[in-house]
Amino acid sequence: MGISQYIKEIGRGKDGARALPREQAADLLGQVLDGAVTDLEIGAFCLAMRIKGETPEEMAGFLDAVQHRLKLLPASDTPTVVLPSYNGARKLPLLTPLLALLLAREGLPVLVHGTPTESSRIFVSEVLSALGIQAQTAIKTIANGEVAFIPTELLCPALKRLLDVRRVVGLRNPAHSLVKIMNPCLGKSLVVSSYTHPEYAVSMAQTFELTRAHAMLLRGTEGEVVADARRMPQMEAFINGQRSLLQVAQAGTLASLPDLPKTVDAASTAAYIQSVMAGEQSVPPSIARQVEHILHLVSQL
Repeated sequence: MGISQYIKEIGRGKDGARALPREQAADLLGQVLDGAVTDLEIGAFCLAMRIKGETPEEMAGFLDAVQHRLKLLPASDTPTVVLPSYNGARKLPLLTPLLALLLAREGLPVLVHGTPTESSRIFVSEVLSALGIQAQTAIKTIANGEVAFIPTELLCPALKRLLDVRRVVGLRNPAHSLVKIMNPCLGKSLVVSSYTHPEYAVSMAQTFELTRAHAMLLRGTEGEVVADARRMPQMEAFINGQRSLLQVAQAGTLASLPDLPKTVDAASTAAYIQSVMAGEQSVPPSIARQVEHILHLVSQL
């Protein structure tokens, strides 16, 4: 046991490092998640991967390790939509809960999972709490038309601990990508995923293809999986890993912009979401289109 042999391969710098095959990547992360390595080794792993970058083959192996350690949700009557939420709000209101509620209104079970990863942002748990949706304390089936929020530490405590390494070293690690593409559900489900930088769009798409995932991928709002309310992003679909273009990105801002809250605090964001759900304000066109695409994809599962 031990991961020193892997660190020797991935830790030789950007140009000298060697990518690990899927099986070795799964073994490496499995040992990290199982607590079989020292804090020093975990730090070396995180820094080495941050410098080298993850290949799709490595991400598939990391996913294998995570999937074997997740507490999986029982299958629902209809396909579950999975919305990871880890970036939170810094400049714009956090509208991932709006997307979740719009999908639930269509009769779908919706899983939102996440955990705070920084101290200076508004996170989904705060907005959902302001909407009266509290974090679950046990893994159970999500009903049709229900939004359930499950903290990462309930799904996989070891993954939460790996996310928290960022607070110590100040840099992201593979866990921050894994939580955006993992599927914590048994039965049929669709993972909605987002990226912040173009290079992640490429690697995440290739990972979805390699793992034969059912997913939607878009450039979200400040890294969140909800479409930017001010413009139409590109959206791609993956059904059994088969990739297709759902939505072409629109240059510039939308012709009609929503009257978003001027602040990003949880109370203001929740009040705006409630007004949209009540029909007092229109659903932002880009989010409405995203809902349409998700409903179409779910119908194919």
